[in-house]
Amino acid sequence: MSVLPRTPSGTEPREAAPPARRRRVPWLLTAGLVAALVVLVPVAARTGAYPVPVGDVVASVQHRLGLGGTELDRVAESVLWNVRFPRIVLALLVGASLGCAGALMQGVFGNPLAEPGVIGVSSGAAVGAVAAIALGLNFAGNWTVSILAFVAGLVTVLLVYAMSRSGGRTEVVTLILTGIAVNAFAGALIGLFLFFADAAAVNQITFWQLGSLSQATWPKVLAVLPCAVLGLGVAPLYARRLDLLALGERPARHLGVDVERLRIVLVLVIALLTAAAVSVSGIIGFVGLVVPHLLRMAAGPGHRFLLPGSALLGALVLLAADLTARTVASPAELPLGVLTALLGSPFFFWLLRRTRRRHGGWA
Repeated sequence: MSVLPRTPSGTEPREAAPPARRRRVPWLLTAGLVAALVVLVPVAARTGAYPVPVGDVVASVQHRLGLGGTELDRVAESVLWNVRFPRIVLALLVGASLGCAGALMQGVFGNPLAEPGVIGVSSGAAVGAVAAIALGLNFAGNWTVSILAFVAGLVTVLLVYAMSRSGGRTEVVTLILTGIAVNAFAGALIGLFLFFADAAAVNQITFWQLGSLSQATWPKVLAVLPCAVLGLGVAPLYARRLDLLALGERPARHLGVDVERLRIVLVLVIALLTAAAVSVSGIIGFVGLVVPHLLRMAAGPGHRFLLPGSALLGALVLLAADLTARTVASPAELPLGVLTALLGSPFFFWLLRRTRRRHGGWA
């Protein structure tokens, strides 16, 4: 039984390519993604209501690093270092975390249509944040919403995993169904908080649910940085075991993979990455769903490239989306989660249609 359509390798069939070409593709994609980030970061830093030339951006960074350069006027320095750079770094961390979490999720479930929200981490984090806003909690100052969102996301995932275990094992189908039920319950709790909250809290909750990086600060960057670094550092260590798991549970066990332990560890890593990201940015969908799928289409299902590649592409996509969100309707700002959904859902629908045509159905 399967809730989500599955193929043996978790991807659609590809034409055989020469070995040398297959080896070059990941390196070329990695170089391309890094180059795109190097170009986009200064563009994002210079763009906004107060434009700062790229040359001045580079000079300011060099000055701060003690590599020469010049210090800009007070307004330009404040705009760059108190507004734009925290937002850029947060976009990179959140995008990398969501992209890598999506690749892990799809590897654990052996299916390219899985995404972190399935196991309830996003909705659980939303309940924590909404509760903090609606109840006016302020025990940790500006960090209160982020802390409660992070803790609630982790607790939700642990609850889902505990409820889906039976006889010392966890069935993927049961885990997904439990996650769907918990998501529905979390949605009901959010609805109750919205019903009893005052108008100011409702506006804040709605904006948080739509996703945004407009409140980015260095403290928020520092809050998500340890979780992102830990999760992104641990994930590639399991690349080989995920490749073996793609062969099926029984072959993976015969090849020495402790499937149950692997799932427990990776679900916790997924929860860590996603809860940390959601706690500072609100709910941002489709990054963890589409990004790994794109890389599989380009370079195949091997996780040695897919995991770090998804982190790079996720960072690039979210930075580009955030730049678009704050400039396309200037001086207003589009909610980031709305923009990613508007662009991601039609694109993913096209991917589904393309996959279905190639397979002649979901058989």
